[in-house]
Amino acid sequence: MAADMRLNKAQDIILDSIADGVFTVDHQWRIMSFNRAAEQITGVARAEAIGQHCRDVLKAEVCEKSCCLQKTMTTGEPIANKTVYIVNAKGQRLPISISTALLKNEEGAVIGAVETFRDISIEEKLRKTIEETYSFEDIISKNHRMQKLFGILPDVANSTSTILIEGESGTGKEIFARAIHNLSPRKDKPFIAVNCGALPDTLLESELFGYKAGAFTDAKKDKPGRFKQADKGTLFLDEIGDISAAMQVRLLRVLQEKTYEPLGSVESTKADVRVIAATNRTLASLVKEGKFREDLYYRINVIRLVLPSLRERMEDIPLLVDYFIKHLNAVQKKNITGITDEALACLMSYDYPGNIRELVNIIERALILCKTGMIHPHHLPEPLYCYQSVDDGRQPLEVMSIKDMEAIFLTNALRRNGWNRLKTARQLGIHKSTLFRKIKALHIQIPSTGNPS
Repeated sequence: MAADMRLNKAQDIILDSIADGVFTVDHQWRIMSFNRAAEQITGVARAEAIGQHCRDVLKAEVCEKSCCLQKTMTTGEPIANKTVYIVNAKGQRLPISISTALLKNEEGAVIGAVETFRDISIEEKLRKTIEETYSFEDIISKNHRMQKLFGILPDVANSTSTILIEGESGTGKEIFARAIHNLSPRKDKPFIAVNCGALPDTLLESELFGYKAGAFTDAKKDKPGRFKQADKGTLFLDEIGDISAAMQVRLLRVLQEKTYEPLGSVESTKADVRVIAATNRTLASLVKEGKFREDLYYRINVIRLVLPSLRERMEDIPLLVDYFIKHLNAVQKKNITGITDEALACLMSYDYPGNIRELVNIIERALILCKTGMIHPHHLPEPLYCYQSVDDGRQPLEVMSIKDMEAIFLTNALRRNGWNRLKTARQLGIHKSTLFRKIKALHIQIPSTGNPS
Protein backbone atom coordinates (compact mmCIF):
# COMPACT_ATOMS: atom_id res chain seq x y z
CA MET A 1 0.00 0.00 0.00
CA ALA A 2 2.82 2.39 0.93
CA ALA A 3 4.58 1.52 -2.33
CA ASP A 4 1.40 2.31 -4.31
CA MET A 5 1.07 5.65 -2.52
CA ARG A 6 4.68 6.53 -3.32
CA LEU A 7 4.12 5.54 -6.97
CA ASN A 8 0.97 7.67 -7.23
CA LYS A 9 2.75 10.61 -5.62
CA ALA A 10 5.63 10.27 -8.09
CA GLN A 11 3.14 10.18 -10.98
CA ASP A 12 1.44 13.33 -9.67
CA ILE A 13 4.80 15.11 -9.48
CA ILE A 14 5.56 14.17 -13.09
CA LEU A 15 2.10 15.23 -14.32
CA ASP A 16 2.31 18.52 -12.41
CA SER A 17 5.55 19.37 -14.19
CA ILE A 18 3.75 19.31 -17.56
CA ALA A 19 2.59 22.72 -18.82
CA ASP A 20 -0.49 21.26 -20.56
CA GLY A 21 -3.54 20.05 -18.71
CA VAL A 22 -3.56 16.25 -18.35
CA PHE A 23 -6.17 13.88 -16.95
CA THR A 24 -6.88 10.17 -17.22
CA VAL A 25 -10.20 8.30 -17.15
CA ASP A 26 -11.24 4.69 -16.55
CA HIS A 27 -13.72 2.67 -18.61
CA GLN A 28 -16.62 4.43 -16.88
CA TRP A 29 -15.22 7.86 -17.90
CA ARG A 30 -14.39 8.69 -14.26
CA ILE A 31 -11.32 10.87 -13.75
CA MET A 32 -8.42 8.98 -12.14
CA SER A 33 -5.74 11.72 -12.24
CA PHE A 34 -5.85 15.47 -12.79
CA ASN A 35 -2.69 17.60 -12.94
CA ARG A 36 -2.02 21.15 -11.74
CA ALA A 37 -2.30 22.71 -15.24
CA ALA A 38 -5.73 21.06 -15.60
CA GLU A 39 -6.74 22.70 -12.31
CA GLN A 40 -5.56 26.12 -13.51
CA ILE A 41 -7.31 25.92 -16.90
CA THR A 42 -10.63 24.55 -15.66
CA GLY A 43 -10.69 26.24 -12.25
CA VAL A 44 -11.63 22.86 -10.72
CA ALA A 45 -9.51 21.50 -7.83
CA ARG A 46 -7.94 18.08 -8.23
CA ALA A 47 -9.72 16.69 -5.15
CA GLU A 48 -13.05 17.80 -6.62
CA ALA A 49 -12.32 16.41 -10.10
CA ILE A 50 -11.11 12.93 -9.07
CA GLY A 51 -13.93 10.40 -9.34
CA GLN A 52 -16.23 12.65 -11.39
CA HIS A 53 -17.25 11.97 -14.98
CA CYS A 54 -15.01 14.01 -17.26
CA ARG A 55 -18.02 15.65 -18.97
CA ASP A 56 -19.10 17.12 -15.61
CA VAL A 57 -15.70 18.73 -15.13
CA LEU A 58 -14.87 19.99 -18.62
CA LYS A 59 -18.45 20.72 -19.72
CA ALA A 60 -17.23 20.69 -23.33
CA GLU A 61 -19.60 21.14 -26.26
CA VAL A 62 -18.40 17.82 -27.76
CA CYS A 63 -19.01 15.72 -24.62
CA GLU A 64 -22.58 14.70 -25.44
CA LYS A 65 -22.45 14.30 -29.22
CA SER A 66 -18.88 13.46 -30.27
CA CYS A 67 -16.72 12.73 -27.23
CA CYS A 68 -13.09 12.51 -28.31
CA LEU A 69 -12.12 10.14 -25.48
CA GLN A 70 -14.99 7.81 -26.39
CA LYS A 71 -13.90 7.83 -30.04
CA THR A 72 -10.34 6.95 -29.04
CA MET A 73 -11.54 4.19 -26.67
CA THR A 74 -13.79 2.76 -29.40
CA THR A 75 -11.42 2.93 -32.37
CA GLY A 76 -8.03 2.89 -30.67
CA GLU A 77 -7.04 5.88 -32.79
CA PRO A 78 -5.53 8.93 -31.05
CA ILE A 79 -6.84 12.44 -31.74
CA ALA A 80 -4.38 15.31 -32.10
CA ASN A 81 -4.87 19.05 -31.57
CA LYS A 82 -8.66 19.24 -31.92
CA THR A 83 -10.09 22.64 -30.97
CA VAL A 84 -13.13 22.52 -28.68
CA TYR A 85 -14.76 24.84 -26.15
CA ILE A 86 -15.17 24.11 -22.44
CA VAL A 87 -16.89 26.02 -19.62
CA ASN A 88 -14.62 26.69 -16.64
CA ALA A 89 -15.61 26.97 -12.97
CA LYS A 90 -16.38 30.68 -13.43
CA GLY A 91 -18.83 29.92 -16.23
CA GLN A 92 -16.51 31.31 -18.91
CA ARG A 93 -16.37 29.65 -22.32
CA LEU A 94 -12.74 28.82 -23.19
CA PRO A 95 -11.21 27.46 -26.41
CA ILE A 96 -8.80 24.58 -25.79
CA SER A 97 -6.79 22.27 -28.03
CA ILE A 98 -7.07 18.61 -27.00
CA SER A 99 -5.26 15.37 -27.82
CA THR A 100 -6.28 11.87 -26.71
CA ALA A 101 -4.66 8.43 -26.48
CA LEU A 102 -5.35 5.01 -24.95
CA LEU A 103 -4.08 4.28 -21.44
CA LYS A 104 -2.59 0.77 -21.05
CA ASN A 105 -1.15 -1.20 -18.14
CA GLU A 106 2.14 -3.11 -18.08
CA GLU A 107 0.50 -6.11 -19.79
CA GLY A 108 -0.74 -3.93 -22.65
CA ALA A 109 -4.41 -4.12 -21.64
CA VAL A 110 -6.47 -0.95 -22.12
CA ILE A 111 -7.45 0.45 -18.71
CA GLY A 112 -8.74 3.84 -19.83
CA ALA A 113 -7.69 6.89 -21.78
CA VAL A 114 -5.61 10.02 -21.33
CA GLU A 115 -6.39 13.52 -22.57
CA THR A 116 -4.00 16.46 -22.75
CA PHE A 117 -5.29 19.96 -23.37
CA ARG A 118 -4.05 23.54 -23.44
CA ASP A 119 -5.74 26.92 -23.24
CA ILE A 120 -5.62 28.65 -26.64
CA SER A 121 -7.57 31.78 -25.64
CA ILE A 122 -4.66 34.06 -26.54
CA GLU A 123 -4.16 32.37 -29.93
CA GLU A 124 -7.92 32.56 -30.60
CA LYS A 125 -8.04 36.25 -29.71
CA LEU A 126 -5.01 36.92 -31.94
CA ARG A 127 -6.58 34.95 -34.81
CA LYS A 128 -9.82 36.96 -34.55
CA THR A 129 -7.87 40.22 -34.44
CA ILE A 130 -5.96 39.23 -37.58
CA GLU A 131 -9.16 38.20 -39.35
CA GLU A 132 -10.88 41.47 -38.45
CA THR A 133 -7.83 43.49 -39.54
CA TYR A 134 -7.27 41.76 -42.84
CA SER A 135 -10.79 40.78 -43.94
CA PHE A 136 -13.45 42.74 -45.77
CA GLU A 137 -16.78 41.06 -46.49
CA ASP A 138 -15.60 37.63 -47.77
CA ILE A 139 -12.22 38.94 -48.98
CA ILE A 140 -9.06 38.29 -46.95
CA SER A 141 -5.79 40.14 -47.57
CA LYS A 142 -2.98 42.03 -45.86
CA ASN A 143 -1.50 43.12 -49.21
CA HIS A 144 -1.20 46.93 -49.43
CA ARG A 145 -2.90 47.08 -52.86
CA MET A 146 -5.83 45.04 -51.62
CA GLN A 147 -6.03 47.15 -48.46
CA LYS A 148 -6.34 50.27 -50.65
CA LEU A 149 -9.21 48.60 -52.51
CA PHE A 150 -10.87 47.78 -49.17
CA GLY A 151 -10.60 51.46 -48.27
CA ILE A 152 -12.52 52.71 -51.30
CA LEU A 153 -15.12 49.93 -51.63
CA PRO A 154 -17.74 51.55 -49.34
CA ASP A 155 -17.64 54.80 -51.36
CA VAL A 156 -17.70 52.86 -54.64
CA ALA A 157 -20.66 50.80 -53.41
CA ASN A 158 -22.68 53.88 -52.41
CA SER A 159 -22.32 55.44 -55.86
CA THR A 160 -24.58 54.62 -58.81
CA SER A 161 -21.76 54.50 -61.38
CA THR A 162 -20.91 51.53 -63.57
CA ILE A 163 -17.83 49.62 -62.40
CA LEU A 164 -15.17 47.76 -64.36
CA ILE A 165 -13.17 45.07 -62.49
CA GLU A 166 -10.03 43.83 -64.24
CA GLY A 167 -7.92 40.90 -63.11
CA GLU A 168 -6.64 37.49 -64.12
CA SER A 169 -8.94 34.48 -63.98
CA GLY A 170 -9.28 33.22 -60.42
CA THR A 171 -8.49 36.51 -58.67
CA GLY A 172 -11.97 36.84 -57.16
CA LYS A 173 -13.69 39.39 -59.41
CA GLU A 174 -17.17 38.06 -58.65
CA ILE A 175 -16.46 38.09 -54.90
CA PHE A 176 -15.53 41.78 -55.19
CA ALA A 177 -18.70 42.44 -57.19
CA ARG A 178 -20.82 40.74 -54.52
CA ALA A 179 -19.05 42.74 -51.79
CA ILE A 180 -19.89 45.98 -53.64
CA HIS A 181 -23.52 44.89 -53.98
CA ASN A 182 -23.73 43.92 -50.29
CA LEU A 183 -22.40 47.33 -49.25
CA SER A 184 -24.70 49.27 -51.57
CA PRO A 185 -28.23 50.63 -51.07
CA ARG A 186 -29.32 47.82 -53.45
CA LYS A 187 -28.16 45.05 -51.07
CA ASP A 188 -31.74 43.82 -50.41
CA LYS A 189 -32.40 43.45 -54.15
CA PRO A 190 -31.13 40.70 -56.49
CA PHE A 191 -27.50 40.17 -57.48
CA ILE A 192 -27.50 38.44 -60.88
CA ALA A 193 -24.29 37.12 -62.49
CA VAL A 194 -23.86 36.29 -66.19
CA ASN A 195 -20.73 34.81 -67.78
CA CYS A 196 -20.74 36.57 -71.15
CA GLY A 197 -17.88 34.47 -72.50
CA ALA A 198 -19.73 31.19 -71.97
CA LEU A 199 -22.65 31.90 -74.35
CA PRO A 200 -22.84 32.50 -78.11
CA ASP A 201 -24.32 35.82 -79.25
CA THR A 202 -27.85 34.58 -79.97
CA LEU A 203 -28.18 32.89 -76.58
CA LEU A 204 -26.51 35.78 -74.72
CA GLU A 205 -28.98 38.28 -76.20
CA SER A 206 -32.04 36.31 -75.03
CA GLU A 207 -30.29 35.59 -71.71
CA LEU A 208 -29.73 39.29 -71.01
CA PHE A 209 -32.87 40.85 -72.47
CA GLY A 210 -35.40 37.99 -72.47
CA TYR A 211 -37.99 37.41 -75.19
CA LYS A 212 -41.70 37.58 -75.91
CA ALA A 213 -43.86 34.60 -76.83
CA GLY A 214 -43.61 33.92 -80.57
CA ALA A 215 -40.25 35.68 -80.97
CA PHE A 216 -38.92 32.42 -82.45
CA THR A 217 -40.20 28.89 -83.06
CA ASP A 218 -39.77 27.47 -79.54
CA ALA A 219 -40.77 30.65 -77.69
CA LYS A 220 -44.07 29.41 -76.25
CA LYS A 221 -44.31 32.07 -73.53
CA ASP A 222 -42.59 35.24 -72.33
CA LYS A 223 -39.24 34.78 -70.63
CA PRO A 224 -37.69 37.59 -68.54
CA GLY A 225 -34.01 38.26 -69.13
CA ARG A 226 -31.26 38.89 -66.60
CA PHE A 227 -31.81 42.66 -66.77
CA LYS A 228 -35.40 42.09 -65.67
CA GLN A 229 -34.37 39.65 -62.95
CA ALA A 230 -31.85 42.18 -61.60
CA ASP A 231 -34.40 45.00 -61.47
CA LYS A 232 -33.43 47.54 -58.77
CA GLY A 233 -30.43 45.31 -57.99
CA THR A 234 -27.02 44.57 -59.50
CA LEU A 235 -26.14 42.82 -62.77
CA PHE A 236 -22.62 41.36 -62.90
CA LEU A 237 -21.37 40.88 -66.49
CA ASP A 238 -18.32 38.63 -66.26
CA GLU A 239 -15.80 38.35 -69.15
CA ILE A 240 -17.31 41.34 -70.94
CA GLY A 241 -14.23 41.51 -73.15
CA ASP A 242 -15.42 38.40 -75.01
CA ILE A 243 -18.73 39.77 -76.34
CA SER A 244 -19.18 40.43 -80.06
CA ALA A 245 -19.32 43.86 -81.75
CA ALA A 246 -23.09 43.52 -82.29
CA MET A 247 -23.70 42.73 -78.61
CA GLN A 248 -21.47 45.65 -77.64
CA VAL A 249 -23.82 47.98 -79.54
CA ARG A 250 -26.91 46.62 -77.75
CA LEU A 251 -25.24 46.84 -74.35
CA LEU A 252 -24.08 50.41 -75.02
CA ARG A 253 -27.67 51.47 -75.72
CA VAL A 254 -28.89 49.96 -72.46
CA LEU A 255 -26.20 51.77 -70.47
CA GLN A 256 -26.85 55.09 -72.24
CA GLU A 257 -30.64 55.11 -72.37
CA LYS A 258 -31.43 52.81 -69.42
CA THR A 259 -33.93 50.94 -71.61
CA TYR A 260 -33.94 47.74 -73.70
CA GLU A 261 -36.30 45.67 -75.84
CA PRO A 262 -36.78 41.93 -75.23
CA LEU A 263 -36.55 39.84 -78.41
CA GLY A 264 -39.82 40.08 -80.34
CA SER A 265 -41.03 43.13 -78.40
CA VAL A 266 -41.97 46.51 -79.91
CA GLU A 267 -41.96 48.28 -76.55
CA SER A 268 -38.98 49.40 -74.48
CA THR A 269 -38.51 48.24 -70.91
CA LYS A 270 -36.88 50.43 -68.29
CA ALA A 271 -33.63 49.07 -66.81
CA ASP A 272 -33.17 50.13 -63.19
CA VAL A 273 -29.98 48.08 -62.77
CA ARG A 274 -26.49 48.82 -61.48
CA VAL A 275 -23.98 47.16 -63.86
CA ILE A 276 -20.63 45.77 -62.72
CA ALA A 277 -18.52 44.46 -65.59
CA ALA A 278 -15.42 42.27 -65.27
CA THR A 279 -12.76 40.90 -67.58
CA ASN A 280 -9.52 38.94 -67.43
CA ARG A 281 -8.26 40.95 -70.40
CA THR A 282 -7.03 44.54 -70.62
CA LEU A 283 -9.90 46.40 -72.30
CA ALA A 284 -7.75 49.43 -73.14
CA SER A 285 -5.55 47.17 -75.27
CA LEU A 286 -8.60 45.65 -76.98
CA VAL A 287 -9.82 49.18 -77.79
CA LYS A 288 -6.48 49.99 -79.46
CA GLU A 289 -6.70 46.76 -81.46
CA GLY A 290 -10.23 47.64 -82.60
CA LYS A 291 -11.73 44.63 -80.85
CA PHE A 292 -13.77 46.59 -78.29
CA ARG A 293 -15.83 49.73 -78.83
CA GLU A 294 -14.21 52.83 -77.38
CA ASP A 295 -17.57 54.41 -76.47
CA LEU A 296 -18.65 51.28 -74.57
CA TYR A 297 -15.26 51.13 -72.84
CA TYR A 298 -15.65 54.66 -71.49
CA ARG A 299 -19.24 53.97 -70.52
CA ILE A 300 -18.32 51.00 -68.28
CA ASN A 301 -14.94 52.39 -67.18
CA VAL A 302 -16.38 55.04 -64.83
CA ILE A 303 -14.79 53.31 -61.81
CA ARG A 304 -11.99 50.84 -62.56
CA LEU A 305 -10.71 48.34 -60.00
CA VAL A 306 -7.65 46.24 -60.83
CA LEU A 307 -7.21 43.09 -58.74
CA PRO A 308 -3.62 41.88 -58.24
CA SER A 309 -2.79 38.27 -59.06
CA LEU A 310 -1.97 35.91 -56.20
CA ARG A 311 1.73 35.91 -57.13
CA GLU A 312 1.67 39.69 -56.50
CA ARG A 313 0.27 39.21 -52.99
CA MET A 314 2.14 36.14 -51.75
CA GLU A 315 2.10 37.50 -48.20
CA ASP A 316 -1.60 36.56 -48.17
CA ILE A 317 -0.98 32.84 -48.65
CA PRO A 318 -0.70 31.93 -44.92
CA LEU A 319 -3.94 33.85 -44.21
CA LEU A 320 -5.74 32.27 -47.16
CA VAL A 321 -4.51 28.75 -46.36
CA ASP A 322 -5.71 29.07 -42.77
CA TYR A 323 -9.10 30.36 -43.95
CA PHE A 324 -9.54 27.63 -46.59
CA ILE A 325 -8.56 24.86 -44.16
CA LYS A 326 -11.19 26.04 -41.65
CA HIS A 327 -13.83 26.43 -44.39
CA LEU A 328 -13.13 23.05 -46.02
CA ASN A 329 -12.96 21.33 -42.62
CA ALA A 330 -16.58 22.37 -42.08
CA VAL A 331 -17.66 21.37 -45.60
CA GLN A 332 -15.86 18.00 -45.64
CA LYS A 333 -16.40 17.29 -41.91
CA LYS A 334 -12.64 16.93 -41.39
CA ASN A 335 -10.39 18.00 -38.51
CA ILE A 336 -7.19 19.13 -40.18
CA THR A 337 -5.40 21.32 -37.64
CA GLY A 338 -3.07 23.25 -39.95
CA ILE A 339 -0.11 23.04 -42.30
CA THR A 340 3.57 22.33 -41.64
CA ASP A 341 6.27 24.93 -42.30
CA GLU A 342 7.67 22.70 -45.06
CA ALA A 343 4.31 22.47 -46.86
CA LEU A 344 3.75 26.22 -46.46
CA ALA A 345 7.21 26.82 -47.94
CA CYS A 346 6.11 24.83 -51.02
CA LEU A 347 2.99 26.97 -51.37
CA MET A 348 4.98 30.19 -50.92
CA SER A 349 7.36 29.30 -53.77
CA TYR A 350 4.72 28.57 -56.43
CA ASP A 351 3.52 31.10 -59.05
CA TYR A 352 -0.22 30.18 -59.14
CA PRO A 353 -1.22 30.69 -62.77
CA GLY A 354 -4.77 29.83 -61.63
CA ASN A 355 -4.59 32.34 -58.76
CA ILE A 356 -6.82 31.92 -55.68
CA ARG A 357 -9.04 29.38 -57.43
CA GLU A 358 -5.97 27.14 -57.90
CA LEU A 359 -4.92 27.58 -54.25
CA VAL A 360 -8.41 26.49 -53.11
CA ASN A 361 -8.15 23.38 -55.28
CA ILE A 362 -4.69 22.57 -53.87
CA ILE A 363 -5.93 22.85 -50.27
CA GLU A 364 -9.07 20.84 -51.06
CA ARG A 365 -6.91 18.07 -52.55
CA ALA A 366 -4.63 18.15 -49.48
CA LEU A 367 -7.61 17.75 -47.13
CA ILE A 368 -8.82 14.73 -49.09
CA LEU A 369 -5.40 13.03 -48.84
CA CYS A 370 -4.64 14.13 -45.27
CA LYS A 371 -6.59 11.99 -42.80
CA THR A 372 -5.79 13.78 -39.54
CA GLY A 373 -3.39 16.34 -38.10
CA MET A 374 -1.27 18.61 -40.27
CA ILE A 375 -0.94 18.98 -44.04
CA HIS A 376 2.54 17.85 -45.13
CA PRO A 377 4.39 18.41 -48.43
CA HIS A 378 3.45 14.95 -49.73
CA HIS A 379 -0.23 15.94 -49.55
CA LEU A 380 0.40 18.65 -52.17
CA PRO A 381 0.51 18.14 -55.96
CA GLU A 382 3.87 16.73 -57.10
CA PRO A 383 5.23 19.86 -58.85
CA LEU A 384 4.93 21.75 -55.55
CA TYR A 385 6.55 19.31 -53.14
CA CYS A 386 9.43 17.62 -55.00
CA TYR A 387 12.15 20.20 -54.38
CA GLN A 388 12.20 23.94 -53.83
CA SER A 389 15.08 26.38 -53.42
CA VAL A 390 15.90 29.99 -52.68
CA ASP A 391 18.27 30.35 -55.61
CA ASP A 392 18.37 27.97 -58.54
CA GLY A 393 20.06 25.20 -56.54
CA ARG A 394 18.18 22.23 -55.15
CA GLN A 395 17.31 22.00 -51.46
CA PRO A 396 15.38 19.18 -49.79
CA LEU A 397 12.23 20.36 -48.08
CA GLU A 398 13.18 18.76 -44.77
CA VAL A 399 15.69 21.56 -44.10
CA MET A 400 13.40 24.40 -45.18
CA SER A 401 12.96 27.00 -42.43
CA ILE A 402 10.83 30.11 -41.87
CA LYS A 403 13.89 32.14 -42.90
CA ASP A 404 14.10 30.16 -46.15
CA MET A 405 10.41 30.82 -46.79
CA GLU A 406 10.90 34.58 -46.38
CA ALA A 407 13.90 34.45 -48.72
CA ILE A 408 11.82 32.56 -51.32
CA PHE A 409 9.05 35.13 -51.05
CA LEU A 410 11.38 38.14 -51.45
CA THR A 411 13.39 36.49 -54.25
CA ASN A 412 10.22 35.80 -56.21
CA ALA A 413 9.04 39.38 -55.68
CA LEU A 414 12.39 40.76 -56.88
CA ARG A 415 12.38 38.47 -59.91
CA ARG A 416 8.85 39.59 -60.87
CA ASN A 417 10.03 43.22 -60.81
CA GLY A 418 13.19 42.63 -62.86
CA TRP A 419 15.31 42.76 -59.66
CA ASN A 420 14.38 46.44 -59.22
CA ARG A 421 14.48 46.89 -55.45
CA LEU A 422 12.67 50.22 -55.35
CA LYS A 423 9.80 48.86 -57.45
CA THR A 424 9.70 45.68 -55.34
CA ALA A 425 9.54 47.63 -52.07
CA ARG A 426 6.71 49.74 -53.49
CA GLN A 427 4.80 46.61 -54.57
CA LEU A 428 5.24 45.01 -51.14
CA GLY A 429 4.22 48.21 -49.35
CA ILE A 430 7.45 48.47 -47.32
CA HIS A 431 10.22 51.09 -47.14
CA LYS A 432 13.17 50.48 -49.47
CA SER A 433 15.62 50.49 -46.54
CA THR A 434 13.61 47.66 -44.92
CA LEU A 435 13.90 45.64 -48.12
CA PHE A 436 17.66 46.34 -48.38
CA ARG A 437 18.18 45.11 -44.80
CA LYS A 438 16.21 41.92 -45.47
CA ILE A 439 18.13 41.23 -48.70
CA LYS A 440 21.38 41.54 -46.78
CA ALA A 441 20.20 39.49 -43.79
CA LEU A 442 18.82 36.69 -45.99
CA HIS A 443 21.91 36.69 -48.27
CA ILE A 444 19.80 37.17 -51.41
CA GLN A 445 22.05 37.64 -54.45
CA ILE A 446 20.97 40.31 -56.95
CA PRO A 447 22.11 39.39 -60.51
CA SER A 448 24.60 41.81 -62.03
CA THR A 449 22.11 42.44 -64.86
CA GLY A 450 19.42 43.44 -62.35
CA ASN A 451 18.42 47.05 -61.83
CA PRO A 452 20.19 48.10 -58.62
CA SER A 453 17.86 51.04 -57.90
